[in-house]
Parts: sequence; structure tokens; C-alpha cells
Amino acid sequence: MAFLLGCEKATVDFPTKRVFSEVSLGVDAGARIGIVGRNGDGKSTLLGLLAGTLEPDAGRVVRTRGVSIGVLGQTDALDDAAMVKEAVVGDAPEYEWAADARVRAAIDGLLGGIDWEARVGTLSGGQRRRVDLARLLVGEWDVLMLDEPTNHLDMRAIAWLADHLKHRWRAGQGALLVVTHDRWFLDEVALSMWEVHGGGIEPFEGGFSAYIMQRVERDRLAAVAEAKRQNMLRRELAWLSRGARARATKPKFHVAAARALIADVPPLRDEIALKRMAMARLGKQVVDLEGVTVSFEGRRVLKELTWMIGPGDRYGIVGENGAGKTTLLKVIQGRLAPSAGRVKIGQTVRFAVLSQHLDELTALGDDRVREVIGRYSRRIMLDGKEQSPSQLLEQLGFSKADLNEPVCDLSGGQRRRLALMLILLDQPNVLILDEPGNDLDTDMMAAVESLLDGWPGTLLLVTHDRYLMERVTDHQFALIDGALRHLPGGVDEYLKLVEGDQESSREQRSRSDSPLRTERPLDVPAHGELALCATPGSSSGIGASLSSSGTTSAQNGTSKLSGGEQRRLRKLMASNEGKMETLRSKIDAKHQELAEADPTDYQLLTAIQEEIADFEEAIAQLELEWFDAAEKLGQ
Repeated sequence: MAFLLGCEKATVDFPTKRVFSEVSLGVDAGARIGIVGRNGDGKSTLLGLLAGTLEPDAGRVVRTRGVSIGVLGQTDALDDAAMVKEAVVGDAPEYEWAADARVRAAIDGLLGGIDWEARVGTLSGGQRRRVDLARLLVGEWDVLMLDEPTNHLDMRAIAWLADHLKHRWRAGQGALLVVTHDRWFLDEVALSMWEVHGGGIEPFEGGFSAYIMQRVERDRLAAVAEAKRQNMLRRELAWLSRGARARATKPKFHVAAARALIADVPPLRDEIALKRMAMARLGKQVVDLEGVTVSFEGRRVLKELTWMIGPGDRYGIVGENGAGKTTLLKVIQGRLAPSAGRVKIGQTVRFAVLSQHLDELTALGDDRVREVIGRYSRRIMLDGKEQSPSQLLEQLGFSKADLNEPVCDLSGGQRRRLALMLILLDQPNVLILDEPGNDLDTDMMAAVESLLDGWPGTLLLVTHDRYLMERVTDHQFALIDGALRHLPGGVDEYLKLVEGDQESSREQRSRSDSPLRTERPLDVPAHGELALCATPGSSSGIGASLSSSGTTSAQNGTSKLSGGEQRRLRKLMASNEGKMETLRSKIDAKHQELAEADPTDYQLLTAIQEEIADFEEAIAQLELEWFDAAEKLGQ
């Protein structure tokens, strides 16, 4: 493979620390590299170094002559006065850019619903991000460097971007370097990983999942090496001391010889215990929405929505930007009165909200972290154990040096972690998180997820990070065209649902004189809005509390079925339950195989993971068939 660019013994110094020390690396054609590391360790600095916007203090950066590099920074340099069209395609005539498949793909995938003639300065932050990304992707580049490309994108746009990057170049051509905290996105687009830490860069083969496994193995080997070193030091000490007392009192060290990568890992959450604790704090009623409609200037954002949120429920809410997720959260909290219907909030409910912009920290100004924490003496119960504020700080990655930092000088990731901790210390029983993963690196995301696993209360999460969504919530719902739909198949089901609408929108656009200004209505099949009454193998389920406008009576539908049709549907349900049980057994066997596999053989690990993913996808499809049959039978 042809060499494109790299650096030789590059050193980068900032006034307060050395970021890189004699780093040497290379990027070849065909590389698809995900870059991870803690906040402040130098991920964005590395992209700037390789792109040529930052010069090393020592060493050199080398590039093959003629290599073109496209860079997406965390902030854009768009002209506020320019129209969207000018920002994306410049002054190129329409017949020229409209004939280019790459340009059409970027416009279809990213700019749906954005006025082609709108001024950039009038766009929201998310719209500006999509325009800047489209501007980059319409160009022809040998190397693409993307710094947090998924920020402000909804799940459909993220899925489109991942697919575009996977197919943008032929195998062995082009190169991609991407910095992101979105772990699903990394697994989709990266073929190798770079971990930035300690002034250096450590490479790993495979995507994010393979990187995590290799990192665990690296830590295990380091622990074994440390144990050997300690044993050698003890022998040396015994030889030097020679005294019986010295030999009798020498310290005893114990380091595990190996850590199981996956085997015997306990469940992420004890759902029964958490539900029991939540009911003790909340009672039986949390929030009930009954026929709620919200209208703004004649447009109905929420349409006759009915939703029961109970104690200990952990729900994720997905939907496109502007679908009404923020409006729904305000209605749930009682901050926005519905135009019709009613909202019943339990008497014991105490809401806490982690907002995107962290407005709750503004009042703290230049107070130092230790001063803020000193105002809290209470302990909170997490994962069955009492924890003090100092223990929470340590769990969330704050060092002793960080305690003396003013809140206003903290990094974005530190501010978000501090805000979450202060919210937990206030001991709410209903927690609403709006994009909590912004500004967090992958290690801190894992720490926050672990913290939330032990939190006993009702959790509502809005995020475009599908890994985070499916990791910390038990059920997901999609807000589409004012209606709320349960997603038993998770985010994949949501993406399949909106994909059909995208195809319909393309057909409408092809018939329009002004295709780029066409809005995208979401047409949800009527049966998708039916109340779901049960889950496979259970007598009741989450969907029993969900309905919306356009719902038809399942019982009325049952009466129209012939006896033979009803028997066929019941037979299908029983058959699917048996198939799902068989597939779950196969998944368990594959997990065991994964645990026994060589952790350095990333190709084998990836193959096993793909088999597990295929089994899980098959289960999801069987569940959808089961639900469809149950709806027709009125069960």
C-alpha cells in the first residue's frame, strides 16, 4: 500500500505540558483509523499536526507529493452571509454539481429539510454542522480527517455518514482518520485504532470492540509483568536483609494471572433490585400522559399521545432534530402545558435535568471544585453502596489537582461530569439526560455508564449516540410525526423505519422543480402506532402503556380473522419463541468461544462478534414477527 503521510520523531510542546514526544507513525492508502484517548491528551492536536495546520517543535511531518487532505474541525469557518448553496458547492453551475453522484449523495444524506437559499448565519448549530460536513464530502480528497463528525447529527444522519465513509473509496484507496466518542460509529468505519496517551500513540488492529479487548489483554500482561518484577524485588530484598525477621515480614503481593475478557461477567444492572428501590422512593405513579397534544402556531408537535412512565423505567427517546423531543421532555416535567389532554405527575417525583448547554453550572462562576463539593455532606446510594462526594469525583475521573480548578476553567468533559455528579448529589428520583455524552472521551463515557447502572430511579435519555442509548436504557421509543412508537428492535428498527420515508422523499424530490427545498414528512404505517400489549414469553410488557392517534382496536381486528388464520398466527408465535430460545443458546456458546479465543487474534474475535450480531439480528426479526402476530390477535 502506498504511503500518504506521517511524522518522524515529532515533538509538540504546549506552555503547560508536552503533548507528543518523538512520535513516529504513518498513514497508508486504504487506512481507516479511529483515534481515541482521554480529553486533553492530544487527539485534535494530532490531526492538526498531520494536516499541516500545526508545526512540530521537533521532528518533521512528511507527505507524499500531491496528496490532498480534507479536514473537518470541531468548529466551522463558514461565512454567515453566504447561502447554503454557496457554502456547499461554491459558484459551480447547477448542471455541473447536479451531475456529480458524490454531490447528490451528500445533499440527500445531510441537507434534507434545509433551505438551499437560507443564509448560513440563520441556521442552528446542528444545521451548520451538516452544511460544513456536506461542504467537505462533496470534494475529492485522498485523506479525510474528521474531528467529532457526529456532533449535532441525528441517528439517521450518523448512519448515512458511516455508510458513506465505508464506500467512499475502493479497498486500498484513500485514507480516513476520525476522532469521535461515538463507539458505534468507530466500530462501523474503523479498521484500526490509535490510542493517544502519555505523549505517545499506541496502534491497535480492528475496530473499537477489538481495541477494547486488546487493551484489557495489554493491562493483563502489564499486571503479570509487574507481578514478576515485584517477585524479583522481594527476592533481592530477602537476599540483602538475610535476617529471618526480614524474610518473615516481607510484603505479600497478589496479582491475578489472567482476567477473563467476557466469561462470568455479571449483568450490567440488577433490574429487579433497582425497580424495588425506585418504587420505595417514588411509589407507583411517576408520570402519566393521557391524550396529550401540543401545537405551536397551528402545527401539532405531539398528537394525542398517551404514555405511562413508571418507577425504575429506563427509556431512551430517539427522533430527528426538530421532531419534538425537547417539547416532550418539557411536558413530562410539567414545564409546558399541553394544548389538549392531561399530564399527571406523582406527588413524590423529584426531577433533575442534565441539559446540553450545562446552564446549571453558570451560577457557580469561578468557584473552585473543592468549594462546590464542600457544600455537599450527604452520601448517596449507588449500586447498593453508599458513596461520598469525594468517591464520586474519583469515579468520574477527577484528580486531586482538579479540585483547585475554578469551575469556569474546566474543560467541556469535566464540566459535564461535574454537572452530573451535582445532580446525583441532589438525590432526584427521575433523571432526564439530554445528550450527556457530549465532550466525553470513551473512557469517561464508560465511567458515566457504570455510574448510571447503579442509579435507582426512573431514567429518560435523549441522545444521538446509539451505543450509549442501548447501553444504559432498557427500552427505546421513536418520536415520529408527533406519535411515539416503541422500538423492540432498538435503534436498528428506527433506522429501518425512517429509511422507507427517505426513499419516498427521494422520489418526491426527483419530481420537484426545486428538489433541495422539499420537506420530508414521515409517514408511519398505521399498524406501527398500535399499542403493544406484551413481549415474547411474558403476559405483559412495556407497550401496554403506549398508544397514540390513529390507533386501531386490535380486538376488533381479531374478530375479523378466521379460525384458521388465528391458529396460524398462534403457531407462528410459538415457533418464533422456540427459534429465539435456540438462537440465544447459540449466542451463549459464541460468548464462551469468544472468552476462550486468543485475545490478540483480532480477525477471529471479529468473526465471532459478527456471528453473534447475525444471531441477534435474527432474534430481532423474530420478535418483530411475534409482535405483529400478537397485535393481529389482540394479545
